[in-house]
Amino acid sequence: MNIGLVGSGGREHALCKALYNSKKVGKIFCFPGNAGTSKLATNIKVDILNFKKVLSFIKSFKIDLIIIGPEEPLVRGLVDYLKQKKVKVFGPNKYASKLEGSKAFMKNLCLKNNIPTAQFKICKNASQVSNFLNKCNFPIVVKADGLAAGKGVTICKTKKEAMSVSVEILKGKFKSSKKLILEEYLEGEEASYFLIVDNKDFKFFGTAQDHKRVYEKDKGPNTGGMGAYSPAPIINKDLEKKIIKKIVKPTLLALKKKKNPYNGFLYVGLMIKDGEPYLIEYNVRMGDPECQVILPRLKTDFLKIILNAIQNKLHKTIIKWKKEKSMTIVLCSKGYPGHYKKNKIIKNLDDINLTKKDFLYHAGTISKNGNILSNGGRVLNITSTGNSYFYIRKKIISIIKRLNWKDGFFRKDIGWKVIKNNENH
Repeated sequence: MNIGLVGSGGREHALCKALYNSKKVGKIFCFPGNAGTSKLATNIKVDILNFKKVLSFIKSFKIDLIIIGPEEPLVRGLVDYLKQKKVKVFGPNKYASKLEGSKAFMKNLCLKNNIPTAQFKICKNASQVSNFLNKCNFPIVVKADGLAAGKGVTICKTKKEAMSVSVEILKGKFKSSKKLILEEYLEGEEASYFLIVDNKDFKFFGTAQDHKRVYEKDKGPNTGGMGAYSPAPIINKDLEKKIIKKIVKPTLLALKKKKNPYNGFLYVGLMIKDGEPYLIEYNVRMGDPECQVILPRLKTDFLKIILNAIQNKLHKTIIKWKKEKSMTIVLCSKGYPGHYKKNKIIKNLDDINLTKKDFLYHAGTISKNGNILSNGGRVLNITSTGNSYFYIRKKIISIIKRLNWKDGFFRKDIGWKVIKNNENH
């Protein structure tokens, strides 16, 4: 089978590697891919939001199945477009993708279906914001309604700060957002719960904990993610039952009732407070960098799972996992998530001698004239597996030191909570 993979980040390199290891895969084509995927697949330089161009490449390369990595083409309706053209595709349709594409849609769905989430107010102008802020408690969370590449959420401690962030969003800081959500701040521990879903059933697809803040000890602005680990010890069997009963099942049922059943990966972003799960966000794809810690733990043939999902045979699918733990640390361009320089050469990539338990996923990279250059804020993801988060982290940091990329930085404390609370060294 020839597979087309849409996207260019660390998640897509991890998906590409899992596909490459499948016995069922012929050729892989990445739209547009990165320097890492080019070693496993053929990269196709194309604007992934130009659906007609994407379709013409699918036809010319005789691609049998398309897997979509990032959220924007899903939210814009690439699945609907390809299905109309009789192309086999894995991912949710445009309506179901509103779970991520519009926070207002997601919040209203929670309200109508008694799904536990933080109290909220949807605002379309500054006076609505001001009125709500006069009577709410602080801190408060301000969220852009639409997609914002992981940077549309700000925790505000004062009315002045919340007003300033809100006005920026209403003035069009994020092209996708004409409105915003003001949300109560929940104190607790974040965790991510993943599923793969077809028309009839869903299957567990891993847990992880991400680190969104740019600086150590979870300080500084939100980013797309600085590192993650899997599994998340906070999600035990009791909590999992609550997540499925109170959050997952009501959501999937609500979409079925709207004649738009969910298909694809579903990322349930949670806040765990006093042993109860609250829905913080839905993502309609695998997380990034969570995908990079979940897939190295997968035992079952990845493509087999995807094909079963497309054929609505998930109920017959047994997904097996390795017992090992996994962690990834994201190596970023200096200045990220603010201003940073691109096209910085990354040397030493071939000299770092990875073992079978180590993975180097490219995120923001390109190949040019035989060199690998940085091409984004999050540049490389260094992942390793083992039995102890403490020792896995040590190993990853030693790999980053061997890489010795002077134009990058990373958080040295990924997994600090789980290491402090759950592990003896």
